[in-house]
Amino acid sequence: MTYISLGFYLLVLLILVLYYAMPLRFRWVVLLIGSITFYYLACREGCLLLFVTALLSYALAVELQSLREKYAASRRGLQRLILFLALLPVLLPWLIVKNGNFTGLVWAVPLGISFYTLQTVSYLVDVYRGRTAAQKNPAKYLLFVLFFPQIVQGPIPRYEQLSKQLYEGHRFHEEKFVRGLHLILWGFFLEFMIADKAAIVVSTVFDSPEKYAGCYILVAAVLYSIELYADFMACVSISQGTAGLFGIALADNFKRPYFSTSIQEFWRRWHISLSSWLRDYIYIPLGGGRKGALRKYGNLIVTFAFSAVWHGSGFKFLFWGMMHAAYQIIGNLAIPLKNRFYGLLGLSEQSGMRKMIQRIGVFFWVMLSWIIFRADSLRTGLQMIKKMFFVWNPWVFFDDSLLRLGLGWKEWCILLLSMFLLLCVSILQEKGMDVRGIILHKAVYVRWALYILAILCIMVFGTYGFGYQGQDFIYGGF
Repeated sequence: MTYISLGFYLLVLLILVLYYAMPLRFRWVVLLIGSITFYYLACREGCLLLFVTALLSYALAVELQSLREKYAASRRGLQRLILFLALLPVLLPWLIVKNGNFTGLVWAVPLGISFYTLQTVSYLVDVYRGRTAAQKNPAKYLLFVLFFPQIVQGPIPRYEQLSKQLYEGHRFHEEKFVRGLHLILWGFFLEFMIADKAAIVVSTVFDSPEKYAGCYILVAAVLYSIELYADFMACVSISQGTAGLFGIALADNFKRPYFSTSIQEFWRRWHISLSSWLRDYIYIPLGGGRKGALRKYGNLIVTFAFSAVWHGSGFKFLFWGMMHAAYQIIGNLAIPLKNRFYGLLGLSEQSGMRKMIQRIGVFFWVMLSWIIFRADSLRTGLQMIKKMFFVWNPWVFFDDSLLRLGLGWKEWCILLLSMFLLLCVSILQEKGMDVRGIILHKAVYVRWALYILAILCIMVFGTYGFGYQGQDFIYGGF
């Protein structure tokens, strides 16, 4: 069962009916039963491992809370030991799955293991630090771990952000409900109109890299950058929209990252819940930028190395992480040189042209790293980057060569128009406009005309409209 399957929405409908039919104080129980049902249907084999690790982390968090209340600042060694014992059963399955290559254990891999692992780690560490009180009710804790709209692909919630919303129960709120439907529809648009179509070209090139060079790789790399963004944001939008139907607000996970003017800013806008997790539980505990430049750069390298391991095993992921660490370190060291360069061009810090140049530069460097990320191996990725730079074939844009990459001219038109719409919406949001709010304040007949038109366009021109099989969400593999 996936977020784009009919079965998922039938289950959501059933949970919604039961949720709003129950008294407020029991509505969290409906969410718990619905979440367990979803997880069992989506990943039956992995349920046992998830429940065992959840039970252990629950019990050890309660023990940490008890020790902290009893001994306060004393006996920190015992508290650290309990924390280590709590983290071990949570991290060990993830480490084995991600880096152990134990094929005999594949059958037991829980769905969304990377996401709920970080979620549980943050909860345990926050209890240890005294920032969060341990949940005493095991059923409520299990709901926090299993909440079905976000367990598969995030965003990665903090306990203090999500727990109260889960447990207090919500009355039906029409605007929140409709805003949730907007997000679900937007997620379908991003997946079927952009991500799945771009994936066809991307797969054609990346699955046979020996056949393509120059501008072919450039086009595939640009489209993969867009595909990955649209795919992940689609799933997060559907997650947020589904939670919104119950009156629950999940944190934003993207803030138009390709509008960033530096790599550092990019990571404040891309996969925000992961970036903030890495900042709060890896970078800052290591010392952050408080202990000199060399220590800061070392902390950046360690942080991105952890991010690389989180995404997958193999040298290509480690190299991808080190690329981003290098981007930030070199970018920081080059600030005086860049300021002098822009000064010679007469471009102030607020200049629109300067921001445009910076944004193009960020997209280019990030795109190079995505080539490594997507390629079958590090060697293949480096070879593709080399061939992109050293083979000159711009005529492929004019001789119909791109039409032989899996999309006909009609599908190319739909893809480009959809990307243009995404750009327009992103620009409006970047200016602070509430696009969903604007739609909500239109007359009823205008709103419904827009809804019907959007649904018809997705059905007719989206992935299934052209007979392709929908792609799995990319980050479902992490």
